[in-house]
Order: sequence, then structure tokens, then C-alpha cells
Amino acid sequence: MQSESLRIVFMGTPDFAVASLDILVQNGFNVVGVITAPDKPAGRGLQLQESAVKKYAVSKGLHVMQPEKLKNPEFLEELRGLNADLQVVVAFRMLPEVVWDMPRLGTINVHGSLLPNYRGAAPINWAIINGEKESGVTTFKLQHEIDTGDVMFSQAVAIREDETAGELHDALMATGAELLLKTVTAIAKGDVHEVPQADIKAEDIKHAPKIFKEDCQIKWEGSIDHIYNLVRGLSPYPTAWATLQGKSVKIFKATKEKTVPSVAPGEFVTDGKSYLKIAASDGYLSLVEIQMEGKKRMDIEAFLRGFRAN
Repeated sequence: MQSESLRIVFMGTPDFAVASLDILVQNGFNVVGVITAPDKPAGRGLQLQESAVKKYAVSKGLHVMQPEKLKNPEFLEELRGLNADLQVVVAFRMLPEVVWDMPRLGTINVHGSLLPNYRGAAPINWAIINGEKESGVTTFKLQHEIDTGDVMFSQAVAIREDETAGELHDALMATGAELLLKTVTAIAKGDVHEVPQADIKAEDIKHAPKIFKEDCQIKWEGSIDHIYNLVRGLSPYPTAWATLQGKSVKIFKATKEKTVPSVAPGEFVTDGKSYLKIAASDGYLSLVEIQMEGKKRMDIEAFLRGFRAN
């Protein structure tokens, strides 16, 4: 089958998905529909905000659908009417079987990890939080259990020691788009070998559940390596946080120092000008870029100009 005759419906919402949609469009694939989240009120004026995928799709003149519920009969009828051969999902919500089982070639997903590791909502964050040296992307076929379908292709990506979740997100976004192009091209040619995840060797399968606010709080009794990885893995969002002199502070960027601290875990040391570092069990976390509650995000030198240690 030629790429232009393969009818594709694309499903996605955030920036991460735009690169994948764009690479299909730029390579001449026939995207007959784009499904994304409904517009949502945001900001102080609660103005309706369109998703990144919608903005891109509209700019390219693509047919956009924004169902509130994926089992809505009118939506399902419109989706069937698109007569898709294949559906592609990148950073979207869970699909009911009536949706993912609709196209004759099924539905494929681009996932930000090397499956079967890091199944779940936050694979990029957890890979860094857990101190992994490698991440990657996987394309796989959707089936009943989340992130468990047969693997088509995967591509590893190295994680730098100082890399944040935001930086890894951008790297995987580009790699994921390239891997999707490779996958859809192979499907169009009928040249795909699917591998069940049970056949892929993984010693201890690690998971990537949704992250809540309590997961983001730094526990200073822990090791400096773990705390440093937590900060990197939650930056820039949802952001690690701690309490400093009774106020909540988000930590976007920091460095670590392995040493025997001179103060107890959770206490800080500062010269009042250029550094503020907080003790862990076996070292210090030196703050670089932070945001105190009620204040804007700033580097540590700017913060210390208005900070008075109690």
C-alpha cells in the first residue's frame, strides 16, 4: 500500500504529540482526522485554550474532532465515517476497545520508554527519578491492558547525568516522531514483525504511575543521589518542592555535593550571596533555580538578595 492511500486517524494532545503528527504530514501520509482534547479554560481570564495538537492540525487544514467522551455515539459514528485503515496514538488518554479496535490495521501507540519497562502515565519522569542511564521510545499495538501490546520498533536514548525530564522529553519527542515514521512506513509496506512484550527480556519491570504532589516532596533524610535525581526527574513539571523557613519552595535546578554535611538533614548553609545548599544524609543539594511561594522563578543569586536567614 502507498503511504498516501493509507488512511490514518491521529490522536494526541500536548506538544510531545505534535512532532509525530507533523512528520506524518510532512512525509505525505493521508491523515484523515485528528482527535484531541476539548478546549479548556486556563489562565486568569479563564480563556479557552486549544491543545498544541489542535493548533497544529488547524494550521494544516486537518479535520479535527474533540469528543468529551470517547464512547459518545455521535463521535463513534463520525469516527467510523472516516474509514481509517490505522489509528496512531501519541500522548492521549485511554481508549475504549470500541475505538482502538475499529481500524482494520488496528491502533498503534508511541510510548516514551523501552517497553516493557516504565508502563504508565509518567515514563520520562520515573526513568530519571530512578537514576536510569538510558531511556527510549517504543511503538506498539494497543490491546486491553495499558502499555502491554506487541512491540513493533524501539529506539534507545542515553540519559545524561545532569539531564532533566524536560530535556529528555524533547529528545524523546524527536526520536519518537522518527520511530513513528519508520513504523507507519513499515505498516504501509506490510513489513512489520510484532514481538510480544513477554518475549522481551527485562529483569525487574519498573513502572511509571501518575505523579501526585506528595511524590514531589523532598525527604532530606534520603541520599543526595536520590534527591538530585528527584529534582531532575520532576523539572520543569510538576517540580520537586521542600519547605524553607516555613515556606514552600519549588526547585527547578540544583547541583549535588557528596560529603559529610556539617548540619542535620533538611537544614541549610548559605553565604547570603551566591549559594544556598541544603543537607541530605550524605551530602548537600545546592540550589540553582527556585521559586518561593508567592514569588516568581529566579536564580539563587537573585533569590538571596531578598532572603534573610532566621
